[in-house]
Amino acid sequence: MIEIGHFALVLAFALALVQSVVPLVGARRNDVRMMGVAAPAAITGFALTALAFVALLSAFAQSDFSVVNVWENSHSLKPMLFKITGAWGSHEGSMLLWVLILTFFGALVAAFGGNLPDTLKANVLAVQGFIGATFFLFILTTSNPFARIDPAPIEGRDLNPILQDIGLAVHPPMLYLGYVGFSVCFSFAVAALIEGRIDAAWARWVRPWTLAAWMFLTGGIAMGSYWAYYELGWGGFWFWDPVENASFMPWLAGTALLHSAVVMEKRSALKIWTLLLAILTFSLSLLGTFLVRSGVLTSVHAFATDPSRGVFILGILTLFIGGSLLLFALRAHSLTAGGLFHPISREGALVLNNLFLTTAAATVLIGTLYPLLMEAIAGSKISVGAPFFDMTFIPLVIPLLFAVPFGPLLAWKRGDLYGAAQRLAFAFGGALVVALLVLMMRERGSAFAAAGIGLAAWMMLGALTDLFVKAGIPRVSASTGLRRLTGLPRSMFGTALAHFGIGMTVLGIVSVAAFGTESIATMKKGDTLDVGGRHLRFDGLRPQTGPNFTAQTGTFVLDDGSTVESSKRFYPVRQMPTTEAGIKTLIFSQIYVQLGDETPDGGIVVHAWWKPLVTLIWLGGLVMMAGAAVSLSDRRLRVGAPSARRARSAATGSAGA
Repeated sequence: MIEIGHFALVLAFALALVQSVVPLVGARRNDVRMMGVAAPAAITGFALTALAFVALLSAFAQSDFSVVNVWENSHSLKPMLFKITGAWGSHEGSMLLWVLILTFFGALVAAFGGNLPDTLKANVLAVQGFIGATFFLFILTTSNPFARIDPAPIEGRDLNPILQDIGLAVHPPMLYLGYVGFSVCFSFAVAALIEGRIDAAWARWVRPWTLAAWMFLTGGIAMGSYWAYYELGWGGFWFWDPVENASFMPWLAGTALLHSAVVMEKRSALKIWTLLLAILTFSLSLLGTFLVRSGVLTSVHAFATDPSRGVFILGILTLFIGGSLLLFALRAHSLTAGGLFHPISREGALVLNNLFLTTAAATVLIGTLYPLLMEAIAGSKISVGAPFFDMTFIPLVIPLLFAVPFGPLLAWKRGDLYGAAQRLAFAFGGALVVALLVLMMRERGSAFAAAGIGLAAWMMLGALTDLFVKAGIPRVSASTGLRRLTGLPRSMFGTALAHFGIGMTVLGIVSVAAFGTESIATMKKGDTLDVGGRHLRFDGLRPQTGPNFTAQTGTFVLDDGSTVESSKRFYPVRQMPTTEAGIKTLIFSQIYVQLGDETPDGGIVVHAWWKPLVTLIWLGGLVMMAGAAVSLSDRRLRVGAPSARRARSAATGSAGA
């Protein structure tokens, strides 16, 4: 099975080469048969890559330690779920998952791109094939997941204990669906530059792919944040870690691309800027791949690997980013710039959105790369941490969040800012009341909390106001308003949900930062600790044995009799300890408990946090994903142009007439 998987990977590489060359030549010659090679090559390439991936999964499930990748990242005593997820817990396996998702998106374009013009579809799939070919070559030459070891060891070296968690089953696949999903937008942009033609229909074809990639990347980032929160035992949800930043930058750029594509579709404006954003978003995704796998970063979840792999990926980075930007520089001047609009309009609001988002992405990029550049140039090691990002990123985000509710309420081409402000009066009044209530009810950190929570309320009430205004509520009767509300396009509900979700996340972040408490104490059995106004009684430690670890588990009892358990595990194969945090969720808030070191007198250090409304941080991400999913279900986003059959019928009818 391993040899079959390896051979399937070689065949997929060969097909990717065919896919990258033949349709491109066919598009240049307007040869329908050559362009027709693209779709079956893309679908077959995905099938072969899936076969290779199944072969690797099979090796992990069967604990086949004759495969180097399985030996280094698995163990026979490991639970089956973690055996399977361990297939992408290594560099080699994660890269195979990367190309599997890449070929999957290529196959989707081939299968559902029937509405695309033949030349555009051929060029898009050719670019996708070229991306695939380079990464297949990278895997086969530097990161072969099917390399054998002879003689085969009796037992494996086990997977990093931090990765032995359900989070590994969700976070990397979802993150890669976002990362790699933007490759389709990139391919559309390069295809448009090759053809030298771009129009509103192009934006309509690109928007669903952008929306799907953004949705998965949002979920991947949220899941990664929660995984780090409960697994690493540090009690935080975001550390401005370089690899966290590597996924956050394409999310910011992708959000800008999503809004820019709306302007281009509706008003045929921002054409050149939208193309550039499509290139930059995937370029930032590739940059994230390089940072994680090159070994240049020291991170909790970066793959410290052979630097030669980093050099190879740096070459890929240079090829795609440099090549696409060069093509953009050569062809952008021949493209029409698009329509004009007044600064006070929905287009103007979306341009403002783009300005803040791209500036924020540039800020994160500078803060992430600056230490690396300083080390490479001057040989000095410096660190850029949370203070830098908080001082530069937050001032950019606050005016952006304040401006967001205005955008959907402004008209296209020329809007009425005063009229939009009048319609948002209720939302503003509600936000102001919330802020004043926080000021009156809280003393510590009240000014910061009032402003932040008021901003979150402004975002959420503004999203609801958008729906009510468009439904005519309350100017019409309740039944008419309800009928109009349910009849609104799904994309409007999706937009409102996404903005509402951002408000939820902001509310969670501000609440934890302003009102969260932290307690540290040395406790013995029977001792109590005050956490967020609740009493936490330590009920003692007990030994516990898992399938591939031993543990000391501490039980804590709350006032209402419910319990919280936290443990310290030790994995003997890896000789590595981990801390499993104890978390008690109380509606949207949480009590978070971590065990520290034991003391000579028989006590144990306990670190406990009260985290008010912390779950809203991640629930907001789920609501944003739901908004994207609702928008994707809108038929208007799935109709780019008449199908080929309808187009031919129309042409035949015209000829007959």
